[in-house]
Amino acid sequence: MVTRGFTGRARSASDAVPPGQYVTADFPVLTAGPTIAIEPEEWELTIGDGATSKTYDWDDLHGLPMVTITTDIHCVTHWSKRDTTWEGVSISTLFDDAGVDDLPFALVSSYGGYTTNLPVADLVDRDAMIAVRFDGGEIAAEHGGPARLLVPHLYLWKSAKWVRDIRLSDDEQQGFWETAGYHNYGDPWREQRYYSD
Repeated sequence: MVTRGFTGRARSASDAVPPGQYVTADFPVLTAGPTIAIEPEEWELTIGDGATSKTYDWDDLHGLPMVTITTDIHCVTHWSKRDTTWEGVSISTLFDDAGVDDLPFALVSSYGGYTTNLPVADLVDRDAMIAVRFDGGEIAAEHGGPARLLVPHLYLWKSAKWVRDIRLSDDEQQGFWETAGYHNYGDPWREQRYYSD
């Protein structure tokens, strides 16, 4: 199985946080709508590229190899949380299993209607995962449980809560915050918060 560079990298405690960020011990709850409550036995994730698609239920997801990473996370509202630990299935593993990944763009959709867009390279060549555990426990619903996308090298709005669908395509489609003026990519180290940044 190809892992495409998924290494479980972690920033050391001596590394600085991105510009304009402050460190918090809390995990603030910010959501573009109400909290979505989904029981694990009701949760499904569909991954497709127009020609091929595969749907995973909770047991299917847990039947794939799990990885654990410790990483910092960064919110566009200027907070950073250091050394968070996540467990889940890497996106590269999911794409290999589903037989997709040859297209350049992904649109990720959530239960509740939220969407965000990402380059496929940022999903398969980095530490992106479908996370099912946070700091040793289940992910709380307000933080996107039972399963959320985690793309730790980008601002947290790219890490869609309550993930239900990843669609790959040749054409980039903007997501919820991107159509509202947020930066299309969202690199915290370059302070790509808004479209003009």
